[in-house]
Amino acid sequence: QLTFVESGGGLVQPGGSLRLSCAAIGWPVDDFAIGWFRQAPGKKREGVLCISSSGGTTNYLDSAKGRFTISRDNAKRTVYVQMNSLKSEDTAVYFCAADASSPYVRAGNCPRRGESQIDWDYWGQGTRVTVSS
Repeated sequence: QLTFVESGGGLVQPGGSLRLSCAAIGWPVDDFAIGWFRQAPGKKREGVLCISSSGGTTNYLDSAKGRFTISRDNAKRTVYVQMNSLKSEDTAVYFCAADASSPYVRAGNCPRRGESQIDWDYWGQGTRVTVSS
């Protein structure tokens, strides 16, 4: 069974940076697209970024453009999100996920913008990011 362990969250001041990690447990993820999501208190979960099996990236969050970068290290079975210039509105629990049910996504492709809310099959427990002075 594939699952993920996210880490790297914490308390950071506005304008600061964090690097989140998503480590895959139980299965190689070389041929999976990996998505990052976040859920702020009282809000619905939203897609942030996705990286395809070939390293292509898809940004689902306009506010993250130019500030967040996703990357992967298949040898370490880990996907990263570098978050810079953090704002208070970035406060949320951040999750990573993979999907094996959608043929398009299971082939290693990221869902297109506006379509990130598929039923992703495999999730981690999340890592909390708090941006506050």
